[in-house]
Amino acid sequence: MTRRKILITGASSGLGAGMAREFARRGRDLALCARRLDKLEQLRDELRAAHPEITVAVRALDVDDHAAVPKVFAELREELGGLDRVIVNAGIGKGALLGTGRAEANIATATTNFVSALAQAEAAMEIFRTANSGHLVLISSISAVRGLPGKKAAYSASKAGLSALGEGLAIELRRSPITVTTVQPGFIATDMSARAGDAKLVAPLDKGVAAMVTAIEREPVRADVPPWPWRVLGFALPRLPRGLVAKFG
Repeated sequence: MTRRKILITGASSGLGAGMAREFARRGRDLALCARRLDKLEQLRDELRAAHPEITVAVRALDVDDHAAVPKVFAELREELGGLDRVIVNAGIGKGALLGTGRAEANIATATTNFVSALAQAEAAMEIFRTANSGHLVLISSISAVRGLPGKKAAYSASKAGLSALGEGLAIELRRSPITVTTVQPGFIATDMSARAGDAKLVAPLDKGVAAMVTAIEREPVRADVPPWPWRVLGFALPRLPRGLVAKFG
């Protein structure tokens, strides 16, 4: 099935903007939202110029404003004439050692990456249950597969929660016309992700985005991307000794 009308949150930069460009190249209509409306408008103008046959709708949205999420999703669905796929992508990478007086960074990370993602999933699923069709995509992280130490602890915990949400929904909806995919990217060259790991493991943004979009189009329950080396590491990481995992902190 080809999903023609796609909503992407956190679309003003990084993986969100990259996915928007790739889906636009494939001729899809797009609903893009993020906090920075000026960045979205620049991206909209770029995509319309390159692909005049597609529709691109944009809205400012802070996903931490949970009451605003269903309203903005409904507006974008109305403007596009429906939504076939919602990609819950907005997230942050703040973090600090627990107990060092930086609780606000960890709480913000947990709120945006899990609670606000849950609010987006709620809004998307309401649309899909009404239509009895749709594809929900949750952008998690390879760090979801194992609790990571130090400054990454809250981040990996928030993404583990998101991956668990995706798995639960996939089980619930396994015989439904609604599909759910959890994408767990490894290190991809964005402002947030590239700082997280060894430079030798960081994929270029175009390669990382292409792998993500290819996986999303297949609509699996879970995808670790890019496939090499993250499919292998996604399998191995939960099985490594804790002393080895400590080096990821």
